[in-house]
Amino acid sequence: MKQSVNILLSGGGTGGHIYPAIAIADELKKRYPNANFLFVGASDRMEMEKVPQAGYKIEGLNISGIQRSLSAKNLAFPFKLIQSLYRANKIIKKFRPKVVIGTGGFASGPTLFMANKKKIPSIIQEQNSFPGITNKLLAKKVKKICVAYDGLEDFFPKEKIIKTGNPVRQDLLEISDKRKEAIRFFKLDENKKTLVVLGGSLGARVINQTIEKYLNNILVNNVQIIWQTGKLYIDEYEKYNKTEGVHVYEFIQKMDLLYAASDIIISRAGAGTISELCIVGKPIIFIPSPNVAEDHQTKNALAITSNDAALMLKENELEKFQTTFNELINDVEKQKLLSHNIKKMALPNATKHIVDEIEKYIK
Repeated sequence: MKQSVNILLSGGGTGGHIYPAIAIADELKKRYPNANFLFVGASDRMEMEKVPQAGYKIEGLNISGIQRSLSAKNLAFPFKLIQSLYRANKIIKKFRPKVVIGTGGFASGPTLFMANKKKIPSIIQEQNSFPGITNKLLAKKVKKICVAYDGLEDFFPKEKIIKTGNPVRQDLLEISDKRKEAIRFFKLDENKKTLVVLGGSLGARVINQTIEKYLNNILVNNVQIIWQTGKLYIDEYEKYNKTEGVHVYEFIQKMDLLYAASDIIISRAGAGTISELCIVGKPIIFIPSPNVAEDHQTKNALAITSNDAALMLKENELEKFQTTFNELINDVEKQKLLSHNIKKMALPNATKHIVDEIEKYIK
């Protein structure tokens, strides 16, 4: 019987940090059914809700990031940091983890810093092609750094880097045989091409405005749309459900069926989303969010477009949307090329590879 072992995970702030941590915990749980798991998050962020929903305990730290603009909130940062280091120390002392895993976000900084101070082996998983401040600061002390992109030697010690990819939902690995089910599920016309529009769970104002502006142009190409507006914008756009060929949703749970139904996808460029889209292998137009720390999304998208594996339109280039979309929807060879190239970048076994590394410090 596998030993009982205490495993501490920290990551949060956005789904891009939370879901990889949960995926890693799930895989560890399969291998160590008797293990005890504890997450550490920021007490006012979405991990405090999402982690318990996934069946794990979580403790919160009163921590937030530094504002990039001049802000009174920055004055509180040193006090919050000291308080969080003290609290993280107490949590680690009480829980006594064998290994600590960080997936990024505010809380993982103090947590892994204290773990390293106590000589507890720690591993970080960096989702982005351009690392955040927290992981760059932690890199010197951690045992291993699991990454999803090439070229991160500029930021991390080369000997610690392992290219594993980002954890993704396992139900996305076999979507090709789900197309008929997907067409039934979304009540689609199988003789039309399907455009899927994704702006994240809250939604992306600029993407929604662009789709609204060019809606008739999209539909005239014998195209139907599955349009995920996000929670903040559903009231504004659900009226388009009355338009033939338009299917508006606040949020879609069945991502495997959504991807199976799609012919072309318009999406933000968060690291987790990109990892999923590489596995899905459909033609993509990325519209990265410019409002993300260190412009991560643009850098993530460039890592794909530089391999001729997707198209990208920045928010300040959306006057080109109609031309870009029309050229792509009418160029079957271009669609095949993008699909082929993005699939080559997929790393479907990321979660297993990350946990293989973690296991070295459990045994």
